[in-house]
Amino acid sequence: MSQPVKLKTPLTDEDVSRLKAGDAVSLSGVIYTGRDAAHKRITQAMAEGREIPFPLEGAVIFYVGPSPAPPGKVIGAAGPTTSYRMDPFAPTLIKNGLKAMIGKGKRNQDVKEAMQKHKAVYLAAIGGAGALVAKAIKEAEVIAYPDLGPEAVRRLVVEDMPLICVNDVNGGDLYQQGKDAYKKA
Repeated sequence: MSQPVKLKTPLTDEDVSRLKAGDAVSLSGVIYTGRDAAHKRITQAMAEGREIPFPLEGAVIFYVGPSPAPPGKVIGAAGPTTSYRMDPFAPTLIKNGLKAMIGKGKRNQDVKEAMQKHKAVYLAAIGGAGALVAKAIKEAEVIAYPDLGPEAVRRLVVEDMPLICVNDVNGGDLYQQGKDAYKKA
Protein backbone atom coordinates (compact mmCIF):
# COMPACT_ATOMS: atom_id res chain seq x y z
CA MET A 1 0.00 0.00 0.00
CA SER A 2 1.28 3.46 -0.86
CA GLN A 3 1.95 6.19 1.68
CA PRO A 4 -1.12 8.16 2.77
CA VAL A 5 -1.78 11.51 1.15
CA LYS A 6 -1.09 14.07 3.86
CA LEU A 7 -3.64 16.89 4.05
CA LYS A 8 -3.91 19.90 6.35
CA THR A 9 -7.06 21.95 6.84
CA PRO A 10 -8.50 24.17 5.56
CA LEU A 11 -8.64 22.20 2.33
CA THR A 12 -8.43 23.70 -1.14
CA ASP A 13 -9.76 22.62 -4.53
CA GLU A 14 -6.22 21.47 -5.34
CA ASP A 15 -6.03 19.36 -2.16
CA VAL A 16 -9.21 17.45 -2.87
CA SER A 17 -8.65 17.24 -6.64
CA ARG A 18 -5.51 15.16 -6.16
CA LEU A 19 -7.38 12.45 -4.21
CA LYS A 20 -8.67 9.34 -5.92
CA ALA A 21 -11.19 6.87 -4.53
CA GLY A 22 -9.20 4.30 -2.57
CA ASP A 23 -6.39 6.65 -1.49
CA ALA A 24 -5.28 6.50 2.12
CA VAL A 25 -5.36 9.95 3.73
CA SER A 26 -3.65 11.36 6.82
CA LEU A 27 -5.59 14.46 7.89
CA SER A 28 -4.32 17.14 10.28
CA GLY A 29 -5.72 20.50 11.38
CA VAL A 30 -9.10 21.79 12.52
CA ILE A 31 -12.25 19.84 11.67
CA TYR A 32 -15.82 20.12 12.93
CA THR A 33 -18.33 17.56 14.10
CA GLY A 34 -21.99 17.39 13.19
CA ARG A 35 -24.74 14.85 12.83
CA ASP A 36 -28.25 15.15 11.41
CA ALA A 37 -29.77 17.41 14.12
CA ALA A 38 -26.84 19.85 13.85
CA HIS A 39 -26.96 19.74 10.04
CA LYS A 40 -30.65 20.62 10.12
CA ARG A 41 -29.95 23.63 12.35
CA ILE A 42 -26.99 24.79 10.28
CA THR A 43 -28.83 24.62 6.95
CA GLN A 44 -31.89 26.30 8.49
CA ALA A 45 -29.70 29.14 9.77
CA MET A 46 -28.18 29.48 6.30
CA ALA A 47 -31.63 29.61 4.68
CA GLU A 48 -32.65 32.36 7.14
CA GLY A 49 -29.45 34.35 6.56
CA ARG A 50 -28.18 33.78 10.10
CA GLU A 51 -24.58 33.05 11.10
CA ILE A 52 -23.49 29.43 11.30
CA PRO A 53 -21.11 27.96 13.91
CA PHE A 54 -18.00 27.75 11.72
CA PRO A 55 -16.73 28.91 8.33
CA LEU A 56 -17.58 26.44 5.56
CA GLU A 57 -14.86 27.52 3.13
CA GLY A 58 -12.34 24.66 3.07
CA ALA A 59 -13.99 22.96 6.06
CA VAL A 60 -14.19 19.29 6.96
CA ILE A 61 -17.16 17.84 8.87
CA PHE A 62 -16.81 14.57 10.81
CA TYR A 63 -20.11 12.76 11.30
CA VAL A 64 -19.61 11.70 14.92
CA GLY A 65 -21.26 11.84 18.33
CA PRO A 66 -18.29 11.05 20.57
CA SER A 67 -18.60 9.41 23.95
CA PRO A 68 -17.64 11.44 27.05
CA ALA A 69 -13.93 12.00 27.57
CA PRO A 70 -12.39 9.67 30.16
CA PRO A 71 -10.04 11.25 32.73
CA GLY A 72 -6.90 12.61 31.08
CA LYS A 73 -8.32 12.44 27.54
CA VAL A 74 -9.75 15.21 25.34
CA ILE A 75 -12.51 12.99 23.91
CA GLY A 76 -13.99 9.54 24.28
CA ALA A 77 -14.48 7.03 21.49
CA ALA A 78 -15.11 8.85 18.22
CA GLY A 79 -16.35 6.35 15.67
CA PRO A 80 -18.03 7.61 12.49
CA THR A 81 -21.79 7.76 12.11
CA THR A 82 -23.63 6.40 9.07
CA SER A 83 -23.49 9.23 6.57
CA TYR A 84 -26.72 8.87 4.61
CA ARG A 85 -28.63 10.70 7.38
CA MET A 86 -26.73 13.87 6.40
CA ASP A 87 -27.43 13.45 2.66
CA PRO A 88 -30.42 15.87 2.63
CA PHE A 89 -28.15 18.65 3.96
CA ALA A 90 -24.75 17.88 2.42
CA PRO A 91 -25.27 19.40 -1.08
CA THR A 92 -26.10 22.82 0.46
CA LEU A 93 -22.97 22.74 2.62
CA ILE A 94 -20.79 21.57 -0.26
CA LYS A 95 -22.13 24.34 -2.51
CA ASN A 96 -21.13 26.83 0.20
CA GLY A 97 -17.51 25.69 0.56
CA LEU A 98 -17.42 22.40 2.51
CA LYS A 99 -14.50 20.39 1.08
CA ALA A 100 -14.71 17.04 2.89
CA MET A 101 -17.02 14.89 4.96
CA ILE A 102 -15.93 12.00 7.18
CA GLY A 103 -18.26 9.14 7.98
CA LYS A 104 -19.14 5.60 7.00
CA GLY A 105 -21.46 4.11 4.41
CA LYS A 106 -22.59 5.16 0.95
CA ARG A 107 -23.78 8.60 -0.18
CA ASN A 108 -26.73 9.33 -2.45
CA GLN A 109 -26.50 10.58 -6.02
CA ASP A 110 -27.26 14.22 -5.13
CA VAL A 111 -24.29 14.30 -2.73
CA LYS A 112 -21.99 12.65 -5.28
CA GLU A 113 -23.01 15.17 -7.95
CA ALA A 114 -22.45 18.09 -5.56
CA MET A 115 -18.97 16.75 -4.76
CA GLN A 116 -18.08 16.63 -8.45
CA LYS A 117 -19.58 20.04 -9.26
CA HIS A 118 -18.07 21.90 -6.29
CA LYS A 119 -14.88 19.86 -5.71
CA ALA A 120 -15.40 18.04 -2.42
CA VAL A 121 -14.63 14.51 -1.21
CA TYR A 122 -16.09 11.93 1.10
CA LEU A 123 -13.65 10.20 3.44
CA ALA A 124 -14.31 7.09 5.50
CA ALA A 125 -13.10 6.59 9.04
CA ILE A 126 -12.78 3.10 10.44
CA GLY A 127 -16.17 2.04 11.75
CA GLY A 128 -16.10 0.16 15.04
CA ALA A 129 -12.71 1.61 15.94
CA GLY A 130 -13.73 4.81 17.73
CA ALA A 131 -10.91 4.52 20.27
CA LEU A 132 -8.35 4.36 17.44
CA VAL A 133 -9.81 7.40 15.69
CA ALA A 134 -9.90 9.29 19.02
CA LYS A 135 -6.11 8.94 19.32
CA ALA A 136 -5.75 11.39 16.40
CA ILE A 137 -7.88 14.02 18.19
CA LYS A 138 -5.68 16.39 20.18
CA GLU A 139 -8.27 19.04 21.16
CA ALA A 140 -12.08 19.05 21.38
CA GLU A 141 -14.37 21.98 22.21
CA VAL A 142 -18.15 22.33 21.91
CA ILE A 143 -18.80 25.44 19.79
CA ALA A 144 -22.56 25.20 19.06
CA TYR A 145 -25.80 23.52 20.06
CA PRO A 146 -24.73 22.16 23.46
CA ASP A 147 -28.32 21.04 24.04
CA LEU A 148 -27.64 18.23 21.52
CA GLY A 149 -25.27 16.54 24.00
CA PRO A 150 -22.87 14.20 22.18
CA GLU A 151 -24.24 15.53 18.87
CA ALA A 152 -23.30 19.15 19.62
CA VAL A 153 -21.01 20.79 17.07
CA ARG A 154 -17.39 20.49 18.18
CA ARG A 155 -14.19 22.02 16.93
CA LEU A 156 -11.54 19.31 16.86
CA VAL A 157 -7.83 19.57 16.27
CA VAL A 158 -6.62 16.35 14.68
CA GLU A 159 -3.18 15.03 13.88
CA ASP A 160 -2.65 12.34 11.25
CA MET A 161 -6.24 11.07 11.37
CA PRO A 162 -6.27 7.86 9.28
CA LEU A 163 -8.94 7.96 6.56
CA ILE A 164 -9.76 6.46 3.14
CA CYS A 165 -11.10 8.45 0.20
CA VAL A 166 -14.42 6.87 -0.81
CA ASN A 167 -15.80 9.44 -3.28
CA ASP A 168 -13.53 11.75 -5.26
CA VAL A 169 -14.16 14.88 -7.34
CA ASN A 170 -14.12 12.86 -10.58
CA GLY A 171 -16.97 10.54 -9.61
CA GLY A 172 -14.76 7.75 -8.31
CA ASP A 173 -16.61 5.58 -5.79
CA LEU A 174 -14.63 3.07 -3.73
CA TYR A 175 -17.77 1.13 -2.80
CA GLN A 176 -18.70 0.71 -6.46
CA GLN A 177 -15.11 -0.18 -7.37
CA GLY A 178 -15.21 -2.92 -4.75
CA LYS A 179 -18.43 -4.35 -6.20
CA ASP A 180 -17.04 -4.18 -9.73
CA ALA A 181 -13.83 -5.96 -8.72
CA TYR A 182 -15.84 -8.73 -7.03
CA LYS A 183 -18.01 -9.20 -10.15
CA LYS A 184 -14.87 -9.69 -12.27
CA ALA A 185 -13.35 -12.26 -9.91
